[in-house]
Amino acid sequence: MPYLQIRSVRLFHEVYGDSGPWLALNSGGRHRYLEMAPLAQMIAREGFRVLVHDRRNTGASDIVISGQESEEDIWADDLAALLRHHGATRAFFGGSSAGARLSMMMLRRHPDMVRGLLLMRVTGGAFAAGRLPQMYYGQFLDAARKGGMAAVCETEAYRERLALNPDNRERLMAMDPAEYIRVMGHWLERFMAGPEGPVRGVPEEELKSYRVPVMVVPGNDKTHSSVSGKAAAGLIPNAELVELPITDQDVDLIAFPQWQEHYPALTRHMCDFMRRHMAG
Repeated sequence: MPYLQIRSVRLFHEVYGDSGPWLALNSGGRHRYLEMAPLAQMIAREGFRVLVHDRRNTGASDIVISGQESEEDIWADDLAALLRHHGATRAFFGGSSAGARLSMMMLRRHPDMVRGLLLMRVTGGAFAAGRLPQMYYGQFLDAARKGGMAAVCETEAYRERLALNPDNRERLMAMDPAEYIRVMGHWLERFMAGPEGPVRGVPEEELKSYRVPVMVVPGNDKTHSSVSGKAAAGLIPNAELVELPITDQDVDLIAFPQWQEHYPALTRHMCDFMRRHMAG
């Protein structure tokens, strides 16, 4: 049952594992659930149920450009409803980069559901703040202003999404470009309104207020600097810092699948963390 109608949007998802505690594992950027699938499957074999999904407006899920809240808030509410559909009222939440931010949004918006957070490659600092707004919103706003919805559909990111879910083309082409620009501009403003600290969009005082178990695995590129990861772990009370045998690299971005050799170690650390905190 890869598609489910959740909050009037069809979400593409998979659940690995038949029993055990729940973990929602979220991809970074605007990447498909497949980015997390290999790690999710390894964790599921250790006795967990792991949900992975394409967030709305990404992958094979429906594209719906509307809403007054931030896009990340909308994603969090979608994920909460998706888990509840499966009978999961409490879960661990984790992911890489934007997937880590989504996990933190779950704690902000649905704290009663959160058993703990497993945060990999947190995004923070000035470099990420300068790069991500254009990647997530700016390039599509530029396309819409220059060529309307047809130009949006021809961007590389949208071509991939439309190939996976052709119904999205009709939905997008029916949009008034001005409305698309208004909503995407609003989401851009909400995204840029957050602080540029160790975790993009999450105030340091909020990190200091966390009272759930948290594991932090720092990244090693300029978007996910080890400095940001370590600083975030230092602000979160009793956070467990897991440092992989990796070195910082002077590159904009290292794709999460390039960490494949570390998946067994991540599985061990994450499963141990969740087992120790299952009663929390």
